Amino acid sequence: MTVPTPLHPDGPLSLALAVVDSSTAPLVLLDGDLNVIAASASFFTAFQIKPAGTVGEPFLQLGEGEWNLPRLRSLLTATLSGAAAVDAYEMDLKSERLGGARSLLLNAHLLAYGDGADVRLLLGMSDVTDAKASEKLKDDLLREKAILLQEVQHRVANSLQIIASVILQSARKSHPDETRTSLTDAHSRVMSVAALQQQLAASRLGEVALKPYFDQLCVSVAASMIRDHDQLSLHVDCDDSAVDADVSVSLGLIVTELVINSLKHAYPGGRRGRITVSYQRHGPNWTLAVADDGVGMPTDAASNTPGLGTSIVEALANQLNARVKVTGGHPGTTVSVVHTRINAVEANAAQGGQAV
Repeated sequence: MTVPTPLHPDGPLSLALAVVDSSTAPLVLLDGDLNVIAASASFFTAFQIKPAGTVGEPFLQLGEGEWNLPRLRSLLTATLSGAAAVDAYEMDLKSERLGGARSLLLNAHLLAYGDGADVRLLLGMSDVTDAKASEKLKDDLLREKAILLQEVQHRVANSLQIIASVILQSARKSHPDETRTSLTDAHSRVMSVAALQQQLAASRLGEVALKPYFDQLCVSVAASMIRDHDQLSLHVDCDDSAVDADVSVSLGLIVTELVINSLKHAYPGGRRGRITVSYQRHGPNWTLAVADDGVGMPTDAASNTPGLGTSIVEALANQLNARVKVTGGHPGTTVSVVHTRINAVEANAAQGGQAV
């Protein structure tokens, strides 16, 4: 319910008239019958109404009658009675004289003498047509940008797949095993990025759901590196987490490197096996793991030397503020990338300090 604002007892009407007269924003002072007592010069200018003869006239009949709207009449009447409040009420004022529809924000305040014997209604308004047009233009530009970005992502994904196909053809034609292996690895890495691009193109919220992304990633890697899918298989065990696109890039590359590493080293001599990619989140903490049931980590120092894939995984984990953990699976090996966020107060207390 609107609370009447008492006017100054020594000159309430004069004070209200002074406020209206000095206002640079459109203001109209109305009596209890919604007749015009006074209006600011800015009101007449903004709405192209001639000041002469307006005092004492019904406000809703001003101009060409464009103000005579049933909803506006009801709101102003309810405000006068104290049963409602008009605060930033948005309405469209349609007038050929003003060049079409104008979007207005209205505010109405109930004024009263100290004894409540008489009431006045102070009606303010602002034209937000241009502001709304600018907002719509911005929204349209953002929508167009999003469409163009999706198109670019589709084209990038297609281009990456073409590049991957060329690399794979070159690998098949290459004779030295080392060259063929390097090209096959390059093909798998390119395909992982192509898979990410497809997920980005399908995402409208700027986030990538990890389960379908890892599924597609493993399908791409398996297609290029596993000849007998009855012998070796890739599986994904992931919760319903979704992460920002830049984080998903790093996670996807980590998965690709670890899966490629398992396929290359965990199953010599045609061994059968299963590789599982898992991701689990617990609050701010998460664990990404790639586990195989292969021959395990090599024991000799020469074979245990970190390669390019290991360096890539370490670098990507550092970017994510995570650490890499390698454990034996009995059989097999599990490589985990673990992100743990410790509350600053708890960490400080654990060190014997005081919270800042």
